[in-house]
Amino acid sequence: MHLYRRIKLCYIEAAAIALVACALLLPSLQFFKHTGDNFFTVRLNGVEVGNLSSTDNLDDLLVRARRQAVREIGSDELVFMDTELQTEGREKIWAVVDDEDEVVRRMADVMKRSTRETLHRSYTVKVNETAVNLGSYDEVHRLLEQALAPYDTQNKYMVGLELDSDREINVLEAVILPRGEALAAEERFDTSAGVEAKLEEMFAEVEPEVEKGFEDYTAGLTDIDYAEKIEVVEAYLLEDSLNTVEEAVNLVTKEQETQIIYKVVSGDTLSQISLTNNIPMEELIAINDALEDENTMIRVDQELVITIPEPELSIMWKEEQVYTEDYEAEVQYVPNDDWYTTQRTTLQEPSAGRRKVAAVIEYKNGQEVGREILKEQIYAEAVPKIIERGTKIPPTYIKPISGGRLSSGFGARSAPTKGASTNHKGVDWATPIGTSVVASNAGTVVHAGWASGYGYAVYINHADGRQTRYGHLSKVLVKNGQTVAQGERIALSGNTGRSTGPHVHFEIRINGSAVNPLKYLN
Repeated sequence: MHLYRRIKLCYIEAAAIALVACALLLPSLQFFKHTGDNFFTVRLNGVEVGNLSSTDNLDDLLVRARRQAVREIGSDELVFMDTELQTEGREKIWAVVDDEDEVVRRMADVMKRSTRETLHRSYTVKVNETAVNLGSYDEVHRLLEQALAPYDTQNKYMVGLELDSDREINVLEAVILPRGEALAAEERFDTSAGVEAKLEEMFAEVEPEVEKGFEDYTAGLTDIDYAEKIEVVEAYLLEDSLNTVEEAVNLVTKEQETQIIYKVVSGDTLSQISLTNNIPMEELIAINDALEDENTMIRVDQELVITIPEPELSIMWKEEQVYTEDYEAEVQYVPNDDWYTTQRTTLQEPSAGRRKVAAVIEYKNGQEVGREILKEQIYAEAVPKIIERGTKIPPTYIKPISGGRLSSGFGARSAPTKGASTNHKGVDWATPIGTSVVASNAGTVVHAGWASGYGYAVYINHADGRQTRYGHLSKVLVKNGQTVAQGERIALSGNTGRSTGPHVHFEIRINGSAVNPLKYLN
């Protein structure tokens, strides 16, 4: 019995010593109080990564693990990883927990195996409504320089990116600068500092300007810039959304149809406008409501919509040129307040002159858009063309009946009845007999009665020199010499003269020649 007690005592002492040793040698072994769940098994994406006594700093451990995973992957980009954390809590009296650094290491290993996709640090370049995505700052420069290269053949300029001060977010704006400008600016600053700079300013103020000779003008490129604002924004994008430099250049420099306003000048015709601007006649008519067909009359200063091919990114540049040319003097106009604006006459024919010129010519995508003459030497003075023209707004013309169906148009036609003309000098509206016919414009009646072919007819002369005619009437309500107002009833429609049915024949004549009335009716 004594031996049994001694053995039992030794066993208890050994167990106590073992527990003390474990407590000293195994710091992760912890004793817990009965306070609920105090031992947590942590899983990341379904993989067990360790056991912890608390989940209070679990988010911090996850952040550390993510940083370590990205660092070990060796990427400076944004990396997408699956990070689904799960914890299972239990209550224990004592248990072994894992070191936090070890848990972080295990998490990082799981994350590296769970990487889905990477967002690359990129640059979005926006021109108007077109945007391209490039993978590096260098590629942005290559895009902008390739768009510039065809116009800067001497490589005198370079592309720069400056922070847009008007934007609240960090947006860069593309600019074109002369090469070496920054260095030259520094040199000017060094040599013109302090008192010396002040003296140079004073001498510049009092030094008289010397008129430049033609030899002082440097022929060639003097300025170049992008016509549109180019914005560059840093972004993080998936690799498959990035463009190559070649794709980006094609997108921003390919030509697209752009509509512009063209102002008609003296001597223009629709066919000439069509050919000069390389726009099909059918398209020119389709996009301009004022044009009925290729025979539509156009007037000086009339505005027409035309389409021209133009790239998304346009380049504008200026060239200084010295040349000799024949030139025309600007047309001179003499106003006549007694004439309508439709009336004009030439008082003096022009004659070209000869001169030597120094000028700055502005281009946009190879097309001249402006010219400023800096200096000229006249060899032979140009004689200007002098035109006298009216200032009064001409009266308008209205349809002479209400309603009616257009039954015959102006111009060539098959003779509707024996003896009728095959060249119709007006238009016909079919309408019941007795329909009121009104004066298309105010004027003086010069014929009221029977007229060969017209049947009963009325002719009215108007203040702008035009004449209107109304034919095939059943009754005339005015007399020769009578003054009528626009819209005043002058007759009733009928079926007299050479006529195939009840209708009104209407003409407008200018200088005795019949024109298509439909082009003049308001």
